[in-house]
Amino acid sequence: MRGAEFAELKAFMTVIERGNFARAAAALDMAPSTLSQTVRTLESRLGVRLLHRTTRSLSLTEAGERLLARIRPAFDALHAAVESINDFRDTPMGTLRLSVSSVPAQLILAPLLRDFLAHYPAIQLDITVDNTSSELVMGRYDAGIRYGRRIAQDMLLVQASAPSRLIAMASPAYLARHPAPRTPQDLQRHECIRYRLASQQVVPWEFEKNKKKIEIAVNGPLIVNDIDLMVRAAKDGVGIGYAVEAYIEEDIRRGLLVPLLRDWSPQSHSYYLYYAGRHQLSAPLRAFIQFLRDRRKGDGLAGDEVSRPRGDKMGRLNVVKL
Repeated sequence: MRGAEFAELKAFMTVIERGNFARAAAALDMAPSTLSQTVRTLESRLGVRLLHRTTRSLSLTEAGERLLARIRPAFDALHAAVESINDFRDTPMGTLRLSVSSVPAQLILAPLLRDFLAHYPAIQLDITVDNTSSELVMGRYDAGIRYGRRIAQDMLLVQASAPSRLIAMASPAYLARHPAPRTPQDLQRHECIRYRLASQQVVPWEFEKNKKKIEIAVNGPLIVNDIDLMVRAAKDGVGIGYAVEAYIEEDIRRGLLVPLLRDWSPQSHSYYLYYAGRHQLSAPLRAFIQFLRDRRKGDGLAGDEVSRPRGDKMGRLNVVKL
């Protein structure tokens, strides 16, 4: 196979993995127009259309699906062959692609980026912040970090954060105008800021006390799909928000937000690094897991074995020995 043909196939596969030409072009360090022309050249050489393109969507034709199914194992084998050379290096080298939702991106990843990259200068981190339940294999991600309930049951897990609460909170200014709720039911008389997932589902507000669990249907003037916008609106007195306590603890410490109904908020919300166990782990991922384990121990999270806890209702047990 000529080099140009290999480049065309790699370009085609990257477009599918990244979901559009702009992201694929950035990954391949080329202009989107050049990438588009490369894929068109491949289609012309093969004599078939491989992609359905519109201004808003991209999908495979039947011919494209068949080609992708045949070339993906070959590219996986080449990647594994190159990755195996890492065993002969003093320090791991390569790219680590992570798909991370917005809260753990700030809560877990951001504080360790500088130290990890300084410790492993030959590793390049490629992080996508995405609040959908991204498919690791299709997206060619090495691993992801998300809330336990939103991880597929066939993934292997490494605990990335201590358990924290999902709590209601409001600003002192809002509470000066409205009496603080004493029970979850009181929230129905308040202006609440709701959060919408990428699936369009609005997150329910759940509470628990003395093994009694309830779900409250709240209402209010604002629905958002960005947690930082929710927190900002809550601090500005728009209404009562609902978020992971660890994410807003600095605002609570500074008096910008007041936690509400803490006795109804058990600690059961943990984030996990997760990955598929079908293939041998890459050296960059092994290094990241070890780094995360060391950070966990430094933060007082004991033990090397991680499972799906009952509190997160995550299904069957998947234990990872680090």
